[in-house]
Amino acid sequence: PSRVELIGFEVEMMSNPERGTALKKVLGQLNNSFDYIIIDCPPSLSLLTLNALTAADLMLIPLQCEFYALEGLGQLLQTVKLIKRSLNPSLKIAGILLTMFDKRTNLSQQVAEDAKKYFKNLVFKTIIPRNVRLGEAPSFGKPILLYDAASTGAKSYFDLAKEIMKN
Repeated sequence: PSRVELIGFEVEMMSNPERGTALKKVLGQLNNSFDYIIIDCPPSLSLLTLNALTAADLMLIPLQCEFYALEGLGQLLQTVKLIKRSLNPSLKIAGILLTMFDKRTNLSQQVAEDAKKYFKNLVFKTIIPRNVRLGEAPSFGKPILLYDAASTGAKSYFDLAKEIMKN
């Protein structure tokens, strides 16, 4: 996941005229050494996120089943259009992942329903539930698969991986 130390990157890159493509250039030097590179972005449209979207082939959009989430998603999709137009025409959306879903609340149900209504096939079938173990893992500095691979949250991420690999 993104770290606080990366804030220095933004400050350092402000005066660089190629600041929006720095990550793409670095990744280009790897000469196809990896099949996949996963870039975890901060939840903001910062210079770090711009670099990631400029370098990426595909993006997976997590959508929290919360009140303002769909509004934020609309803004993100507008930004993606701009990036496709000017910096990365090949950027594609792999899908929208519903997260922090609580089946006990009407709000989660409504956000999931609205997302499926407006974005149809872009919404993954796998839904990541609100899960205590998922919330605890980062505070121990571990990904969920190392913290508690048997948790409901970890199993949901395994299901997501399977769904992505099928497509």
